[in-house]
Amino acid sequence: MAAATATASSAKTSGPSAPRNRNDTFNQKDKPAQVRLSNITAAKAVADAIRTSLGPRGMDKMIETGKKEVVISNDGATILKHMSVLHPAARMLVDLSAAQDVEAGDGTTSVVVLAGSLLIAAEKLLKKGVHPTQIAEGFQYAAIEAVKILEDISIPINLDDREFLLKSATTSLSSKVVSQYSSILAPIV
Repeated sequence: MAAATATASSAKTSGPSAPRNRNDTFNQKDKPAQVRLSNITAAKAVADAIRTSLGPRGMDKMIETGKKEVVISNDGATILKHMSVLHPAARMLVDLSAAQDVEAGDGTTSVVVLAGSLLIAAEKLLKKGVHPTQIAEGFQYAAIEAVKILEDISIPINLDDREFLLKSATTSLSSKVVSQYSSILAPIV
């Protein structure tokens, strides 16, 4: 009986990434890479869950809440608010969506899908052996360059040009539930 117990306990800790003794747990060199990939996988799952709700042809999602209520929506913020996300890295995407909603009131799905795409790119670079610090610095450099490009292609607006402002408000409202009333609501904005 004791031999069977010893064999069973050694089987649990055997394998290429298993520690040889208790103190070896923190000496494993592949542990950080495993944690990074686990975080990326969890966050990508959240992005993939709402990706299909993006855009004018986005699909509605049916969600059953903890109170057994059914919610149907294609709004990223609503979907993520009702999802039960426990993983810390995946939870960051939910928080990102909420921050986008507070800051801009729009783009909640887009920001999560974009973050998911950046994580996919980061995962490919990690698998090629690129150091995480280099990936982060590359993303920061790309953000700086993207802002420069956006500034170059931006069109200055005159805040006294009411017709242009109404067109902008109508366009913005066209992606919302209230799109059928955009011509009425645009002058209010």
